[in-house]
Amino acid sequence: MQESVQHLRWTESHMPLMADIRKEYEVKRPFAGLTIGVSLHLEIKTAVLLLTLVRGGASVVAVGNYGTTQDEIVDLLRDRGIDARGSGSDHRDEHLAAVRSVVESSPDLLLDNGADLYRLAVDLGVEVLGGTEETTSGQTRLQTELVDLVHVPVIVVNDSPLKAIVENKHAVGQSVYESICRLTNLQPQSRQMLVVGYGWCGRGIAHYARANGARVCVAEVDEIMALEAAVDGFRVGTVSSLIGECDLVITATGAPSVVDGEALSDVRDGTLLANAGHFDWEIDMPALDGMTVGTEELGNTIERHTLRDGRRVDVMARGRMVNLAGPRPKGNSIESMDLGFALQARSLERIVEVHDSLPLGAQPVPDDINRDLARRFVEAAQGRPLAQPPGDRSA
Repeated sequence: MQESVQHLRWTESHMPLMADIRKEYEVKRPFAGLTIGVSLHLEIKTAVLLLTLVRGGASVVAVGNYGTTQDEIVDLLRDRGIDARGSGSDHRDEHLAAVRSVVESSPDLLLDNGADLYRLAVDLGVEVLGGTEETTSGQTRLQTELVDLVHVPVIVVNDSPLKAIVENKHAVGQSVYESICRLTNLQPQSRQMLVVGYGWCGRGIAHYARANGARVCVAEVDEIMALEAAVDGFRVGTVSSLIGECDLVITATGAPSVVDGEALSDVRDGTLLANAGHFDWEIDMPALDGMTVGTEELGNTIERHTLRDGRRVDVMARGRMVNLAGPRPKGNSIESMDLGFALQARSLERIVEVHDSLPLGAQPVPDDINRDLARRFVEAAQGRPLAQPPGDRSA
């Protein structure tokens, strides 16, 4: 516990946006009398967010995401009075039961990561004021399977340009590259890497990998994103046309089975597969298991599959998020999550203040929140106030 407390102090000291919000919340207490149900990766930076919400008067019931929960953080949160549920060793059914229990606790607000809480709230008939959604995957679910079912305002933090630039592009790009190096201890220079998807996360991964010496190509089905990847200097094609040339494949799309059985049949011997997306469905693991005659655990969450024809395919964390996998995972940088979680806190606060006047369903972060936090982030990074344009009276 002492190590976790020290880690919390270090992390808090590098999250100035959250520090300012925490001081404000101690006086303002915008969530007094409200329960916030949370489904979010339970790691040290998340602890700072949840403790800040408590300072704002909230009761917090939280569960992690499948396979990424850090047990020492669960213990820390419980010690600080937060109802944190689940563990890193939970099987999928146990994890889903813990998620369900959060919704059954009758929360007033939801802070979700993948729209699992919203799906269950609809299924169980639990009414909430509204809430937030963190990811592209959750946004897609809210705009498709849940579009006619969620009748409360949901602010999608992933829609913020701040999150796209700072967290998705730069932080994910950095953390995925660093995590693969940490978990494999391999040299990325001169390896042929395939990045599947050229959204904000995919382009960040591609650029960070190339900057560190990897030879990178990109698979992208959207014509405009494929154009961008091409003019950024990457070779572009389909997964099936490129995967047989690559040593390392990283998925970052939010979509299921983008590396499917057909693509897996074309991988070269020794290919390493990893996923950076929220759900563990981008690599078709059932298809790979069906092609496998033997598996071997190689440590640091790496699993080797020997196929019928003798080829070996190595998979990291069985397709779960690679930057939160393995021993002592770090995830995205502290500064990026300071900004991302400030967006979460301000968005939840806005829901409480004016939920009756907001549109129903998925919607972007309000522009004034984006601009205020962008200014404050730059000021914190530069250590001095940012000049405001004429006529701008925002704080």
